[in-house]
Amino acid sequence: MSGEEEENAAELKIGDEFLKAKCLMNCEVALILDHKYEQLQQMSDDPMNQISQVFEKSLQYVKRFSRYKNPDAVRQVREILSRYQLAEFELCVLGNLCPETVEEAIAMVPSIKTKGRAHDDEAIEKMLNDLSLIKKFE
Repeated sequence: MSGEEEENAAELKIGDEFLKAKCLMNCEVALILDHKYEQLQQMSDDPMNQISQVFEKSLQYVKRFSRYKNPDAVRQVREILSRYQLAEFELCVLGNLCPETVEEAIAMVPSIKTKGRAHDDEAIEKMLNDLSLIKKFE
């Protein structure tokens, strides 16, 4: 991104490094950290494999703020959101915050309504309905 152009997430001007970065939702991070935690627990006899307080706090945080707990639901959320050609960070914001209305989704991620993108209110509504079905049947 040039030095002259100001970053603005509402317009999806977030810098090339962010646009190309792979982002994870809290629920995905929780699955990864939970798996690592189980591995560390199995090796806990070794004093060199102590679980750090930062690791435990991070795991508690992502578990607390994860909207989806079931690994299949987590996979389905990413699949559904990926169908809408969202930027990675848009996908993660919507997956983490789970807006219930089109207005909430646009307020949280204004860039989904910017010019040139195919996200009209009906498409956003369908996306939110698909996500709520996953949550309902989880």
